[in-house]
Amino acid sequence: MKLQQRKTRLRAAALGALAVSGALVLTACGSDNNSGSTGGTGTKTNAASDVKCDGAKGQLRASGSSAQKNAMDLWAKGYMAACPGVDINYKSSSSGEGIVAFNQGTVGYAGSDSPLKPAEVADSKKVCTGGGQGIDLPMVGGPIAVGYHLEGVDNLVLDAPTLAKIFSAKIKTWDDPAIKKLNPGAKLPSKAIQPFHRAEDSGTTENLSKYLTAAAPGDWKYPVGKSWPAPGGQAAAGSAGVSQQVKQVDGSIGYFELSYATSQKISTVKIDTGASAPVEATSDNASKAIAAAKVVGTGSDLSLKLDYTTKADGAYPIVLVTYEIVCDKGNKSDTLGTVKSFLNYTASDEGQKQLSTAGYAPIPTEINAKVRKTLATIS
Repeated sequence: MKLQQRKTRLRAAALGALAVSGALVLTACGSDNNSGSTGGTGTKTNAASDVKCDGAKGQLRASGSSAQKNAMDLWAKGYMAACPGVDINYKSSSSGEGIVAFNQGTVGYAGSDSPLKPAEVADSKKVCTGGGQGIDLPMVGGPIAVGYHLEGVDNLVLDAPTLAKIFSAKIKTWDDPAIKKLNPGAKLPSKAIQPFHRAEDSGTTENLSKYLTAAAPGDWKYPVGKSWPAPGGQAAAGSAGVSQQVKQVDGSIGYFELSYATSQKISTVKIDTGASAPVEATSDNASKAIAAAKVVGTGSDLSLKLDYTTKADGAYPIVLVTYEIVCDKGNKSDTLGTVKSFLNYTASDEGQKQLSTAGYAPIPTEINAKVRKTLATIS
């Protein structure tokens, strides 16, 4: 039995890897529509206008969160068109892998969907010289969409307890009474539910777990972390892999950033939060929830606390804020200028405005002002 489960996981991971390749192709194709003056395709790119290239040079390597991959692609193209000779190379892997790469000193900054943990901050002091340490700068907001593929069902409402039971294999078929109660007009088939989750450590997984823990404490009693904690389901690599599986498999459900649902035309679940109407995963609805976030980091750290139990009308509660991780002091001298120049652009009015076009939500103005102020001080 264990051997069969292991084979199933490996097969799902392999499919996920293939899906990643496919999704990256889709991303590249989509990016071509955005721009490109230079670059391999020869497509003309419009240079970003709110950019100061001072001090930027050479290649800047970064890695981490796949949740912010599409935003990074969009930003990097406009930035590189404005700053010839500078190459922004963001490798989409996972938040966990990005933090490891940052703390090993192999990247100039990391993308992460969760702020650094105390042990990770301690590790960062090995690469942030001169008494510095890693800090979290919130840069990209957005909804975590719950995507599904169920032939004949175009509109689906779920609440936190029902989602918790689906993702922990306690609800096994689509015609379960709990789902019927939330969708009285839908023709729900007696089909097995096939939940997909992330195969690797993931900040998206951690944020979904935080939501389920806060909003469905009686039905989700698993530890919050980057690793998938619940029994059942199938694993796929990255948000690209999970979304690709949901796209292909009738009866499936999974979670990923809205941009992946939008690009692949995957139906998304409306969440019954207790507000006057179920809430759809949109950039505007995510912004309403993120606007209530509070800065809880200390010193230069700007990590945030989100309210996953909001019942405000139109506020979509399954959100993430994804961070850029840099040293407050002791950044590498050969990449510091490029890190500051590029991240100043991503935090600029124009940079944040770009997010809505890619299915993300801008960081609230008050918090973003603190990000700019902090960027001016990193050294």
